Amino acid sequence: QVQLVESGGGLVQAGGSLRLSCEASGSIVGLISTGWYRQAPGKQRELVAGITSYGTTNYVDSVKGRFTISRDNAKNTVYLQMNSLKPEDTDVYYCNLVAMKFMRPTEYWGQGTQVTVSS
Repeated sequence: QVQLVESGGGLVQAGGSLRLSCEASGSIVGLISTGWYRQAPGKQRELVAGITSYGTTNYVDSVKGRFTISRDNAKNTVYLQMNSLKPEDTDVYYCNLVAMKFMRPTEYWGQGTQVTVSS
C-alpha cells in the first residue's frame, strides 16, 4: 500500500515562502504523476501543480511564476516551493500520486497540510 506523508505547512505572512514536502512509501510501480492540490472549506479540490513521470510540469494560472514543483526520485519525495504567498493561497494542501495498480491508474492521497497566509 502506498502512503504519502506531507510536511512543511504553517503560518506565514503575505510575501513569504514555504516549502511543502510529500514523501511516498510503499510499493510504487508504474508512476504516472505526482501533484499538489488544495481545498478550502465548501469548495472543490483544485490542482495547484503537477509533475509527470517524465518531468513535465503544469500549474494553475494563479500560482504560475510563484510556485515550483519538483521531485527527488532517490528520496521518493515531491516538493512544492511556494514564494510570494498571498492570503488567497490559504488552504489545506494535499499531495497526490497516480500509479499503476493491477494494470489500472490508481490515485493515492496524503492527509493534507494547512497553509495559512496572513495579510
